[in-house]
Amino acid sequence: MKKIAFIGLGKMGFGVAENISRLGKYELSGMDQNPQVRVDFEAIGGQFFSDIKTLLADPSPKVVWVMLPAGTVTNQILREAAAYLKPDDVLVDAGNSKYTDTIANAAYCDSQQVTFLDVGTSGGMAGARNGACMMIGGDENAFIQVESLFADLCVENGYLYCGPSGSGHYLKMVHNGIEYGMMQSIGEGFHLLAHSPFAYQLDKVAKVFNHGSVIRSWLMELTEAVFTEQENFETIAGVIPSSGEGAWTVEEALKRKVSLPVITQALMVRYASEDEDKLNEKLVALLRNQFGGHEVLR
Repeated sequence: MKKIAFIGLGKMGFGVAENISRLGKYELSGMDQNPQVRVDFEAIGGQFFSDIKTLLADPSPKVVWVMLPAGTVTNQILREAAAYLKPDDVLVDAGNSKYTDTIANAAYCDSQQVTFLDVGTSGGMAGARNGACMMIGGDENAFIQVESLFADLCVENGYLYCGPSGSGHYLKMVHNGIEYGMMQSIGEGFHLLAHSPFAYQLDKVAKVFNHGSVIRSWLMELTEAVFTEQENFETIAGVIPSSGEGAWTVEEALKRKVSLPVITQALMVRYASEDEDKLNEKLVALLRNQFGGHEVLR
């Protein structure tokens, strides 16, 4: 039986563990800073540990699946885990790390003779549990060594070996930038429909859009679900957090001198949604009052 050790059993990490637990051919162990996860993890057949040293003490070859928030916490955990691994283990960063961090982490692992793969994971929580899409970077021989795991975790044709370290996370970064633009265009289109002179039933609009139209997609399916559930939009703040990948995509475009107007605008809309101060809008309103006597709404 193949062994997989999970570091990070949040929504996505636990979903991946739940996915492969159904196959019955992997031995699962894991840890998380939230001890309440223990009960759920043990319920799917996993062995829960409270620290990395004991989690990785088993000398048998294993895959160590790290799924944590991007940045300092992931970088630190990867390096800490590397100290306990052997060359026939495979360390996987399956979170949304910035590709430049990934290249640095891969170089460190190589210096410690630790095999490392970076994996961009898409499909949300449902994909993690039932079949995801994964973009894999790192040593090709290491990928071949554990390819059967990706075949088990992903939908048919749902994984791709991309190339050297960083390429998996780079592709996921661009994927998320595209996602920003697609969601923004859906939001804008339905916003116009809601203010049109016609009494469209927006759930039915989303449904017909998703049957044979050029814009059919999972996002449109989710749009139908939102309107079918009759969410009270008046109770929603309309704040759209930006988790980082969109900004990295735009930064990369600036560095490469590549024009990305739609993705960039989608990112700016997210920033605007988080701006409780609204100094920009208030200043423009006051300037219009100064030069044109236009009313300022109080």
